[in-house]
Amino acid sequence: MMILAFRVITILFVIFYGAFLFRDVIKNGPKNESMLNKVLYGIMGFVLNILDTLGVGSNATQAAFFKFTKLSPDDELPGNGNVIFAIPVAVEFLLFLDIVEVEPITLITMIAASVLGAVVGAKIVCKLPINAIRGVLAVTLPFVAVVLVVKINGIGPFGIMGDATGLTGAKLIIGILVNFVLGALMTCGVGLYAPCMALCALLGMNLTVAFPIMMGSCAFLMPPASVEFIKNGRYNRGAAMIATITGVIGVFVAYYIVKSMPITALTYIVALVLIYMSASFIITLMKEKKNA
Repeated sequence: MMILAFRVITILFVIFYGAFLFRDVIKNGPKNESMLNKVLYGIMGFVLNILDTLGVGSNATQAAFFKFTKLSPDDELPGNGNVIFAIPVAVEFLLFLDIVEVEPITLITMIAASVLGAVVGAKIVCKLPINAIRGVLAVTLPFVAVVLVVKINGIGPFGIMGDATGLTGAKLIIGILVNFVLGALMTCGVGLYAPCMALCALLGMNLTVAFPIMMGSCAFLMPPASVEFIKNGRYNRGAAMIATITGVIGVFVAYYIVKSMPITALTYIVALVLIYMSASFIITLMKEKKNA
């Protein structure tokens, strides 16, 4: 019954959010986007959502794509990570929902906490000046890089194998509070997948239980958080619909066809890119401070 309810709610989220996004892109989107840009957006959505479905994540990789191609200014990066990938992540959640058993109270409360955190975070991030966003990314991206490397090597909490399928008492309260913070960080461009998995492991849960929690958190927090970015125009309207469509295709390709890739090597590459991006943000901030 719970799985059916989640499916229905997720599908309704996708329908209403998709209509809201499509209307904004049609009304305010660029009218003369080049064919090259459109092709790049399509490839980005397809490839990055294959990687996301396989566990590499899409938040950091999309930021790297837009940073290197210069197809979005820095202040659009947090919005791009939420707006463009909201529907593909919802499709991931639908596909993975009934694979792993998790206690309903734990799943529902942790997802709800992440959604609330994202709504609060999005309202703050949308009002931040560009240098504040650069500063946040400069600090958080190296942290994400370290977490990715630790995760792929099973070090620290990722090497812990608990057997719990749910949380109670103080552990449940901790899980709710931390997932609230992780939801808020999602709106700053920090992915939720790896930190949420570490949280579940530290609280004694089986690592496989983290999958419906982290995917469900993102599936439900990204649409409401994205509404704030869409209202404020803080995302790449030219990329949104194209990468959303090719992203959904990428999810299905990863789930049904690809199923495995050299994830370790890809993760190290992504980690190095994140360190480089952090350094570039710091250099930009120093130059602007010097010229001020």
